[in-house]
Amino acid sequence: MTNTVKHLRSIPAKTVVPDSGLPGWPLLIREGGESLVEQIVRGVRARIDDKLLRGGARMPSIRQFADAHEISRFTVVEAFDRLVAQGYLESRRGSGFYVKERVAIANGYGNMAAQAEAVAEAERGLDVVWLVRNMFRQMPPHKMPGGGLLPPDWLDGELIANALRAISRDNPSLLLGYGTPLGFLPLRQQLQLKLAELEIAAAPEQFVLTTGVTQAIDTVARHFLRPGDVVFVDDPAWFLMFGSFAALGAKIVGIPRLADGPDIAQLRELAEIHKPKLYVINSVLHNPTSTSLSAAKAFQVLRIAEENDFIIVEDDIYCDMHPGSAVQAATRIAALDQLQRVIYLGGFSKTLSANLRVGFIATSAELARSLADRKLLSTLTTGEIGERIAYRVLSEGHYRKHAERLRARLNGARDKVMRQLERMGMEVGDPPPCGMFLWVETGRDTNVLTEEAMEEGFLLAPGSLFSPAQLPSTRMRINVAGMSDPGIWRFLERAMDR
Repeated sequence: MTNTVKHLRSIPAKTVVPDSGLPGWPLLIREGGESLVEQIVRGVRARIDDKLLRGGARMPSIRQFADAHEISRFTVVEAFDRLVAQGYLESRRGSGFYVKERVAIANGYGNMAAQAEAVAEAERGLDVVWLVRNMFRQMPPHKMPGGGLLPPDWLDGELIANALRAISRDNPSLLLGYGTPLGFLPLRQQLQLKLAELEIAAAPEQFVLTTGVTQAIDTVARHFLRPGDVVFVDDPAWFLMFGSFAALGAKIVGIPRLADGPDIAQLRELAEIHKPKLYVINSVLHNPTSTSLSAAKAFQVLRIAEENDFIIVEDDIYCDMHPGSAVQAATRIAALDQLQRVIYLGGFSKTLSANLRVGFIATSAELARSLADRKLLSTLTTGEIGERIAYRVLSEGHYRKHAERLRARLNGARDKVMRQLERMGMEVGDPPPCGMFLWVETGRDTNVLTEEAMEEGFLLAPGSLFSPAQLPSTRMRINVAGMSDPGIWRFLERAMDR
């Protein structure tokens, strides 16, 4: 019997509130070191672990629970949100909270259930440094409509600050040494829950925590690629990896990206010709178009990878900007493959903080160990302080509502920005239903447009940077959250009039 259950059962019978909706539920103690929220979380978890509450059971309503215990409804909401984040409850819109069918969480590195089985030449020098260098200038966020981050006032700095204060109080000595090679174990366990929601099964030892997705891609590339090897990327795609792959001596081949995923005919033909080692792809909310992979395309991409024996690296950094609803369904190749041929990457730089630099790799346990060794040789361990902060934010239930607020705000901004761009004569095409980017047709050389904008103090993102060929383009990536400055609209109006 756990200490938690012993404590609960030691409370005298006179404290039982019969109409709380939970049999044998003790009164909450308003004095002492444990908050009301923590007591509720602990009590519900104990009852679920002890099978007193079974999967599928409906919890009391927020009002019923609050009234029975004479506490604030906000206290109950926060407790239930934490239980959702920890995998004990699930929230059904319009219906309430229900006990979730539990998935066993591993506590260490021991034996687990069977694991899943395992166009530019390098010397050409791809020029993506310009935009990267300017992204890190100290420009105000509203002056960077071509940037890849949300403005700070869209994020929740207090959420991170509270988590940092909490871990500093817990045991400061834990923050003074190295982390572990794979990364902070409780965060990896939390990621197991997160991926289970996406129908991707991964045990804690199948994760390697990294300093953001950038390090995750670099670590995977250094493990697999040798000079002369071919790596496929979408065209257009995230520009930073082009220079990274070229520096390793790899040949980069672009696969045309369509509204529902890659051009399958081109992918099949180029795979047979080049026999690539890797294909790096955004399945969900592709950068820069914000389009997502269809289920049919996902199956076809996986089949071609199997036929031509290459690894798929699925970058899902924008995961939490997608609502995941049936209306806007998102298919991840890792969910089809279960980490046999797919290496799945994610992180929190877009939704929590770019400065936090917490990312992860999910793959087979054997490959995870090899990638952790490579990480040790290049950077030793990753910073456990950031990993502990990310764990605290995710496990306490606040992150889910924070992501919902971001999606709602992006939806409002996207509609407004699209209407203004179209009035100017730009073409948005079939607009994405979610995400932070628009891939806009301007009808003008966006390299020239970007240079002119920089002279007026604005950073744009020309389409040429998003293609491995780096050819001039009339396309431009717009960050809908970065279009609040009237000056950028005045500049674009003048440019389109010309």
